[in-house]
Amino acid sequence: MVAQQLVSTSIRSEHAGDFQAEAAVLDLGCVQVSQFGYAPLRARRTAAHVRSSDPEQYQLGLVTSGSMWIAQNRHDSGPFSGDLVLWDTSHPFESGVPGTEPVRAVILSLPRTALPLRSDRVDRVLAERIPADRGMGAILAQYMRSLAAHGEECAPAELEQLGSVALDLAGACLADRIGAQDELSEESRTRALLARIDTFIGHNLGDPELSPSAVAARHSMSLRRLQLLFRERGESVAATIRRRRLERCREDLADPGQQAVPVHTVALRWGFTNASVFSRLFRDTYGASPSEFRRAATEETAAGETA
Repeated sequence: MVAQQLVSTSIRSEHAGDFQAEAAVLDLGCVQVSQFGYAPLRARRTAAHVRSSDPEQYQLGLVTSGSMWIAQNRHDSGPFSGDLVLWDTSHPFESGVPGTEPVRAVILSLPRTALPLRSDRVDRVLAERIPADRGMGAILAQYMRSLAAHGEECAPAELEQLGSVALDLAGACLADRIGAQDELSEESRTRALLARIDTFIGHNLGDPELSPSAVAARHSMSLRRLQLLFRERGESVAATIRRRRLERCREDLADPGQQAVPVHTVALRWGFTNASVFSRLFRDTYGASPSEFRRAATEETAAGETA
């Protein structure tokens, strides 16, 4: 499975007698996202493997549980978890899962020719840990988790779009890492910037002070430039913030576990400080008041459980 979907390697494990593993692969057009979970092992890709079969890819792994290590190009990541690491299928490498606990990882396979970055500069970060708790690393890691969790729900045309975004985010993350932002196309930089803005908005929906001006200031741009970026999407910045707040409120109101939470508390949680304005916006958007929507959702859930 690894040879078919990622790259050919020699694999050995002390758990060969009761080896447990699982894999899922999703084609996103220009890139591929894979999920793997497996028992402790050691893998080695030799020069002979490279000569016999090379997809000519960069592969970017995010370890979501457990830990792993990888060594390539005289770099060694050391055991790590929760972060990203990059390797190149055109060079030999070794990797492994230490200890006794299994590992789970999400892997993006990116054609080398699709990344507008010089290979000699990218080589500097092969097998080096890329922090996934800040900056572009955090945005890319979050996107990879979302692809793994929800990608299969999307239509083929949507998957190709998601693949293009994944490529842009990976390129922006690596460009930040090696100081090569100037090598990215204007289109790639714009899409990566929009992804950063979307993430910032998502993380701050509960802040009543979140506004187009606050978003522009946080990203060191004029309000006019921010508005122009969003105009091409067909939705203003303010409308985007309002829509995403309403969506989160709708999710909470439909959640059976939150029936005891007052409607105004839900609204305040997601940045609506005026209860009457929130109620009007919710009705205009969903065709029912927040209380009516919650009651209908509760009845629907109860009917489903009875059936």
